[in-house]
Amino acid sequence: MKEKQKTYYKFSEYLKGKFGCRVYKVSIDAGFSCPNKDGKLSKDGCIYCDNRAFSPVRNSASRRNVGTISNGVNLEKQIENGIAFGRQRYGAEKFIVYFQAYTNTYGDIKTLKQKYDIVKKFKDIVGISIGTRPDCVDEEILDLIESYSKDYEVWIEYGLQSIHDKTLKLINRHHTYEDFVKAIKMTREPRTTLGSGQGIKICAHIIIGLPGETKEEMMQTAKALAKFKIDGVKIHPLHVVKDTKLEKIFKEGKYKPLELDEYVDLVTEFLQYLPPTTVIQRLTADCPKDLLVAPLWILEKNKVLNLIEKKL
Repeated sequence: MKEKQKTYYKFSEYLKGKFGCRVYKVSIDAGFSCPNKDGKLSKDGCIYCDNRAFSPVRNSASRRNVGTISNGVNLEKQIENGIAFGRQRYGAEKFIVYFQAYTNTYGDIKTLKQKYDIVKKFKDIVGISIGTRPDCVDEEILDLIESYSKDYEVWIEYGLQSIHDKTLKLINRHHTYEDFVKAIKMTREPRTTLGSGQGIKICAHIIIGLPGETKEEMMQTAKALAKFKIDGVKIHPLHVVKDTKLEKIFKEGKYKPLELDEYVDLVTEFLQYLPPTTVIQRLTADCPKDLLVAPLWILEKNKVLNLIEKKL
């Protein structure tokens, strides 16, 4: 039987190769805020942002009006529930805790350590992944994060979205590409005083289909990530979520989402520029049906992934 051709380096494949078993990523909401939502940078946030649309914990908590979870309490319960789900649904044996909702380095060192340390209470956790903005890290925070690499697989996930400052301004990111470059360099600086840790792996979040971006500009983002030999990438199609500024722009006819075939063509070409060592953690988006405005093909996750693999 002919062996199936490898299309891209999947995160599940990477984890199984490293840990020898199925590893499940448990997403949690540690109650952090965001400087682009709390007034430090702006109160409007990114034009597409509503954490309920991509953070399952924040989404379920919001619908039940459960304040304890969205305020960062009950982290242990979130992890326990996530582990139980991963075991039952996917047969996972080991787990990575993903600090997902909002900006998970946006706080003082004492608070950050207190929240990150909760992973130490669970014997089957092998990794920690921290989602943040590239303008929300400094040497002290990175020293803390890397200290966990002595015992865990450690990832930091930087929301870049695009290397083009005109796009970042348009979508109201309130950071620049230079902030991302600076964060990459800082993260990769050796921290010999912390012992023989494995270091911090870097995952970049990218959005394809941002307003005004040409195909050439999207591929320039891919080429820039390739030059950095980035450890991992998450690629999302831009989609319109209810009650966001993007919904208003969409309803005014000023933004047209990508068709499915357009996205498949763009993402497959994007992947061609990345080194084969770059782990692809995500290739599409999730959004609750009642929050999604457009495009509706976002709801057909398996179909999207199958079309991408077929195209590759």
